[in-house]
Amino acid sequence: MLAYFSLFCSGLLAATLFPASSEVLLLALLQQGYNPLWLFIAATAGNTLGSCVNWYLGLKLLQFQHKRWFPCSAAALDKAQRQFQRFGSWSLLFAWLPVVGDPLTLIAGLLKVRFSLFLLLVSLGKAGRYALLIWLGNAWLA
Repeated sequence: MLAYFSLFCSGLLAATLFPASSEVLLLALLQQGYNPLWLFIAATAGNTLGSCVNWYLGLKLLQFQHKRWFPCSAAALDKAQRQFQRFGSWSLLFAWLPVVGDPLTLIAGLLKVRFSLFLLLVSLGKAGRYALLIWLGNAWLA
């Protein structure tokens, strides 16, 4: 059970703005014979929850946009909003991508994307990524 919890935590941390990766742990546990379904559930749940943390932080961070220490200017926020609207909420399916995925989930919160839509799209994207990773890992280990 500790292995699945560790993977959940690794996935959660990897989805926040901290530099981390859950894929290596997932593949190591898969190689050690842990149940692929439970690995999939733990990794997907943790990584999705981490993205939800980003969405919430983005949502709450917006109230400080007029403070001097706010991390982006009004112009940068406007540009991010235009870019996000250009690609639409469907871009959240790619929240699993390295480098752009984590900021994308934060921006979704800043732009007040409806949480139910956010959760659906992010979950689908992350589940697809972990399913593919497990499938490839099993094929490689066979």
